[in-house]
Amino acid sequence: MARPEVSGKKPTLTAGDRGPPLAMSIREFCAQHGGISEDLFFKMRREGWGPRTMKVGSRTLISHESAAAWRKAREEAAAAEAA
Repeated sequence: MARPEVSGKKPTLTAGDRGPPLAMSIREFCAQHGGISEDLFFKMRREGWGPRTMKVGSRTLISHESAAAWRKAREEAAAAEAA
């Protein structure tokens, strides 16, 4: 494939060029956090100790910042329970 400056065409972005995703689905969140089940995720959300979520169209997503804040809160709760 010719370089853009030679062909005059605009370069196209591939998935690797865009950088890491800024949010994850519930399924991705569960897989990345110890393989917790989606049932447990929804139980955590019902009981008020799940991560913050956001709606984007019809999708429910969890930002990486929200996941990090949730992990920190879980660690603090575990430390307080152990003390």
